Amino acid sequence: VQLQASGGGLVQSGGSLRLSCAATRSNINIGAMAWWRQAPGKRREQVAVLASDGNVFYSDDVKGRFTVSRDNAKNTVYLQMDSLKPEDTAVYYCNTLPYSDWGQGTQVTVSS
Repeated sequence: VQLQASGGGLVQSGGSLRLSCAATRSNINIGAMAWWRQAPGKRREQVAVLASDGNVFYSDDVKGRFTVSRDNAKNTVYLQMDSLKPEDTAVYYCNTLPYSDWGQGTQVTVSS
């Protein structure tokens, strides 16, 4: 596993959370990567892509509410999630592009 997501939790509808994605080893530099999520009973879906040139692409479901940023000094990528909705409830993952092994993910639960 190269990347691990953290920072999930329970939040009320309309609230915010910030997830972090960090490399599992110090010799891994995060380049292109993606954020994913998987809700109960549903397939894993991609929510944002951070390209190697710094461009970010968001799924329609999260566009305008989620923001990807990176801290190169910390070798960490963040997913700022605002205006959360109950349908955002899922396990969130980050992974490299191309994909490597999946980490455990972090649970985000949004209550109504």
